[in-house]
Amino acid sequence: MGLGKILFSKPGVTDGMAVNQLVASCPPLDTNSAYCNLLQTSHFCDTSVAARLDNTELVGFVSGYLIPNQADTLFVWQVAVSEKARGQGLAKKMVLTLLERSHCSGVRYLETSITASNQGSWALFKRLAKHLDAPLTESIMFDKQAHFNGQHDTEHLVRIGPISL
Repeated sequence: MGLGKILFSKPGVTDGMAVNQLVASCPPLDTNSAYCNLLQTSHFCDTSVAARLDNTELVGFVSGYLIPNQADTLFVWQVAVSEKARGQGLAKKMVLTLLERSHCSGVRYLETSITASNQGSWALFKRLAKHLDAPLTESIMFDKQAHFNGQHDTEHLVRIGPISL
């Protein structure tokens, strides 16, 4: 079954609750507060992407930001794709759409954090590194014991770059 046309845009503040619901429907993603999603769709709209099916239903969302004091690095906070839109490369297309924006013209590195068990995210970022013809490195960002008091799996920092677009 084919989907209708998926359009990419900057999110708007009115997308905050839809983002909250989309993320909640995409385990193993950590859910954020609705307030956090409202900030993502307003303060960080230049470095986030909303994917809408037939320009209405939100079926994908990528939140990110330029790291303070590292304007050449885009940190991808979360990637969420609705079950109905999976298997079509939507996550990769959303991240590449972000990198093509003028706001990200100085980006040479793409970073994210991924738990060891999140195979979908590992596969996505390996595909992105290959597509961007850039090396991918990995290190510990937040340790389960040292940073999460044993209450969350270790987050691995994944860094792709340098990239040139």
